[in-house]
Parts: sequence; structure tokens; C-alpha cells
Amino acid sequence: MNSSHSPNRRQFLAGASAAALYPTWPRTFFPRRRVPANEQVTLGIIGMGIRGRNMLRGAFLPNDGFRVLAVCDVDTTRRLDAKRMVDEHYGDEGCAVAGEHGEILARDDIDAVVIATPDHWHAHQILDACRAGKDIYCEKPLTLTLEEARLVIEAVRKHERVFQTGSQQRTEYGHDFVTACEHIRNGHIGRVLNVNVGVGDPPRWCDLPEEELEPGLDWSRWLGPAPQRPYHSDLSPRGVHGHYPSWRGYREYAGGYLADMGAHHFDIVQWALGADESGPVKVVPPEDPEALRGASLVYADGTRLTHGGPSGSTFVGVNGVLHVDRHRHASVPENVFEREFGEEDERLPRKANHATDWLECIRERRRPVCDVEVGARSVAICHLMNIAYWHRRELTWDPERWRFTGDEEANSWIDYERREGYELPTF
Repeated sequence: MNSSHSPNRRQFLAGASAAALYPTWPRTFFPRRRVPANEQVTLGIIGMGIRGRNMLRGAFLPNDGFRVLAVCDVDTTRRLDAKRMVDEHYGDEGCAVAGEHGEILARDDIDAVVIATPDHWHAHQILDACRAGKDIYCEKPLTLTLEEARLVIEAVRKHERVFQTGSQQRTEYGHDFVTACEHIRNGHIGRVLNVNVGVGDPPRWCDLPEEELEPGLDWSRWLGPAPQRPYHSDLSPRGVHGHYPSWRGYREYAGGYLADMGAHHFDIVQWALGADESGPVKVVPPEDPEALRGASLVYADGTRLTHGGPSGSTFVGVNGVLHVDRHRHASVPENVFEREFGEEDERLPRKANHATDWLECIRERRRPVCDVEVGARSVAICHLMNIAYWHRRELTWDPERWRFTGDEEANSWIDYERREGYELPTF
């Protein structure tokens, strides 16, 4: 990397050249050298919907440690709007645009990528970015399937990438979540017996009718590995939209609203229980065969995690109860959060924010607070909960092997058949 990136470095490879390079990147990369603190990390942003724009405007443009060189989206209007934002911020016209993420990854002047596409694209773009030698920030929920979760860990480790999952509750919201996890890990409510997490419903199959296609949108590319279906604006809203689209509620593209916020709150449960490198071992469906709440997962020590209850996470221990949500916490007894920590108590990292933590880790070649395995293990909780609702069977899960034990039919549920031409990349 170079500490200065002159305008003539901010151009894409010719389209034909990029297409030729895309399937033939080298299979291995050496780790990039440590980046001095006075050098900017150059970025490409992949996915310029509301989340991509919010991160661009709120996290990456204001941070002088980064320099955004290119933006990518399948929608012409959204990518040109993102270019305008970048150019206005820097006072030049140096931001390039792309309609496919491979064009971003083929650039040797881009150090790292931010992935803010719908969930069904995440694993494909993570694997491609690893193969291209880029460091990665990817929004949660990290993957669409359990198999993808396993594979992205493997790819990031193989290519020694610095990876941050966008689970911002570990760094922001006044550090309430960090404090809650410290109290739990230090036994301030005793051994945890049960945890209830209040988030939305599991996803359903998409049944939206056909609408007239949005001009300037590459609809086939938006679908990517998902099944072919007609366009509907609920999935890819027209133009530059200011809301979170409803693709989150459909199985073809996401893990439902259970995964949308579950990836945040289940992540805090994993952190509090010290399970960042493991997970539950048993899947239990709700007793009511029609219920969309009540599925539970059981850890090896007997702690039960149940989907249902008030928003956020509620930990029930033998000596008390602790509840934490965004900008809100409570406990029984009332003074748990005010309890002082001793010199021997375990303390957890407090970071300024997710983007700065990622930047520092890129410079120092170390793992961020929400490393790839953290994100993969947390999204695995979402997938296991969804499987409990979809198949209504009690199952035994092996978190080390990423497989169900003694149930080959269940193991067929950990992934899906992708549309022809959009198979998972090799890495």
C-alpha cells in the first residue's frame, strides 16, 4: 500500500480485464504488511442501500483513517448517489462506481471492503474478498446458512484477513452490553440457568406478486444465488430509499426478523456465556406446533436459551436476573449494574466504535472485537432457531464439527442449492 493515492490510481481495470481476472485470482495470499498509523486504509463499499449509506456517512467518511475509493451497487441510482456523497465529502470526483463486487475486488489499490448487501450475498462476497486479499467488514447477520458460517471462518483464517462483523452492540450504546456481560461472566447473578431473547419472527417463503422492473436495476444480479423470481419493490425498493426493505422477512434472502435483531442480541448472549468459539448442543422446538416463539437451544452446561420475551436479553441466574437492551437495563436485585468490580474480576474490551476498532486491527494485524468466528457463531444461533421452527424436531448439534449428530436428513438443512452460475466461490 502507498500512503498517498493519486487520482490515476482511482480507476477500474477495463471491464474485460476485470472479467478475465475475476475467476483466476491466486488461491493464496500472504498477509498484507502492517499499516502505519499515518496511512489511510483504502475502501470499497459493496451495497449502497440504507445500511451501506448510513455506514458510509456515519462511520467511514468521517474517519480520516479510511479513504473510500469506490462504491458498488446493482442499482444505478443508488451507486451514483453514493458516489455523490463520497465526492462531496472529499471535494473531488475520485470515487469510482461498479455494478458487480468483482470489479471492486480486482483493484489492487483497495485494501479492504465493507459488505452491506442482503444476507444471501454475504458468504459469496466474503469468500471472494478473502481470495482477493482484502480485509473485510461485513454487516450482520453474517450468513444465510450454517454451512456458509463455517466456510467464512475457514476462508478468513486461511487468507489471514482482518474481519469485523457489524454487531455494534459490543462497542456502542453506552457500553451497557459490555457491562452486562461482565457482571454475568463474573457470577454477579450466579450461574445462568436460562436466557430469554425477545426478537421477531422466523422467515417465510417469498410470495410477492410481480411488479414492473425498476429502471437501472440489475435484477438478476440482485437475486444472485437465490431462485429466479419476478421483481417486487419490497425486495429492492425503487431509487434511494430511507427504510429497511422487507427482504429480511423471506427465507430466500435472510433469516427473518428473528435473525435481523437476533444476530445482535444472541451475540450478546454468546459473549456473556463465554461461547464465542462454541455454541449450544441441543435444538428444541416449541411445544405448540404453530408457535413462532418458544424454540430453545441448550448449551453443554445446561443453560437454556429461549426465543421469546421482552426486547433484548434477559438472563436468569440462581442469584438474580439481569435484563439488557439498547439504552435500557434492569436487574433483580436492583443494584447489579452498580456493583463494583474487583481486581480479580474479568473485564471485557471497551472500544470507541466498530469502525475504529477494525481500523486499528488492520494496522496491527490482529482480530477485532467481532471477529469472523464471533459473527459466525452468533448467526448460527439464528439458523438453529429457524430450523427448530421449520422442521419442529429435537436435534443434537455439534458446534465443533458444524453438523447435526446422527441425523443426515438434518444435515441436508445446513445449506441450500444455489441458482446456476452463482455457486459458492472456491477459496
